[in-house]
Amino acid sequence: MRESIENLTPMRHVPHNRCFGCGQDNLTGLRLEFLLAADGSVVCLPAIQDTFEGHPAYLHGGIIATLLDEAMSKAVRAGGWTAMTRHMEVDYLRPVPSRTPLRIEGRVIRSEGRKHWAEARIEGAQEKLLARAKGVFIEIPVGTKS
Repeated sequence: MRESIENLTPMRHVPHNRCFGCGQDNLTGLRLEFLLAADGSVVCLPAIQDTFEGHPAYLHGGIIATLLDEAMSKAVRAGGWTAMTRHMEVDYLRPVPSRTPLRIEGRVIRSEGRKHWAEARIEGAQEKLLARAKGVFIEIPVGTKS
């Protein structure tokens, strides 16, 4: 994969992060670690454990959607915005295997006011595209719970 030739920087997370996708304090979650690329996109290089399977040896569709949502969300956050998913569309192109190296990428493609459009992709071996998504994220005031 391309990570050996890229300049990727680890993204920082808040302490006591219990997010299902990226929270290191959530022992039952995915515990994803994202890296920031020079172009502002984000990259994650996981091998997701088999406890998140649907069919044997392949990830559950809801987990695939979560991986894509996390990548888009982190791309928005990398742009300096705190936002939540308003809408997303997922294209499941091929089964996504568990316990094998994956490459997940996310990027913001457009921003207008509080709205941010993003896209994400999951690649497997030989950079084969397995799934992709696009979404709209709406900025929220930090600390708001409603």
